[in-house]
Parts: sequence; C-alpha cells; structure tokens
Amino acid sequence: MTAATELTVGQVAVRSGVAVSALHFYEARGLIRSHRTSGNQRRYGRDVLRRVAIIRIAQELGISLAEIGTALRSLPEGRTPTREDWNLLSTAWRDELDQKISQLKKLRDGLTDCIGCGCMSIDKCPLRNKGDRLSARGPGARRLLIER
Repeated sequence: MTAATELTVGQVAVRSGVAVSALHFYEARGLIRSHRTSGNQRRYGRDVLRRVAIIRIAQELGISLAEIGTALRSLPEGRTPTREDWNLLSTAWRDELDQKISQLKKLRDGLTDCIGCGCMSIDKCPLRNKGDRLSARGPGARRLLIER
C-alpha cells in the first residue's frame, strides 16, 4: 500500500465514527487488519471503512462478533470486496435476519395490548401462561418466541 491509500487509526476513527479503542478491539479480534510502519504506527487500507461499517450495523442488529468475524473471513484480503463478495456475505445472514425480523414483529404485536395496561385484565393477557402449561415447550416466553 502507498501512503495515499493508507489511513491512520485516527483517520479511520473519524471517518467511521468508531472510537480508536473499538478499532483496536476489532483488530485484536481479527475483524480488521492493519500493518505497522517503520515507526511502529498502524496503517489501514481504505477498505477497512466498509468493514467497520458492516461491523457496526451487524452489531446493532444483534449479530454476534463471532458471527461477524466468520462472515468477514469470507471476504478477500488485500482488495476491496466486489458486489459478488458482499452478496455472499449477506446471503449467509439472510435467514438469521429474517428470523429476527419475525421475532421482533411478534414481540411488537404481542406487547401492543400490554403497554400501559398494568395487567388489570390479566385473563386477556397474551403473555399469560396459566398453570405453566407451556413449560413442556421449553423455557422462556413461549408465546412471544418464534419457533425455529
């Protein structure tokens, strides 16, 4: 890489909106890479900005860093990923994201009547599980979970 195509950790932080400490953390986890100059300073290729953007959005969607790391390892090193590269990555997440969307919709719709009700009408509550009848289906809020 030439100096014109490299970014310092501070430049990456400013451009990505991510703290320097977070960038160091991502690097320690193998999510992004840098190289060291002769003065032992980190330098990043410009493609790191896209990777950091994906990491941030994926985290906001509840995708674990382990899953993000697995997905990012499918991308090429040393060059900016192509549309096809990104398509492969997004396809791997599609089913999981669809599952999360369904779960969020069910939660939203299940809580609509609960917000502000104070459970004054417990017999009509969609979360009610009289006598723990749903325990055979597993732990947790069974009525709000999307079965996988």
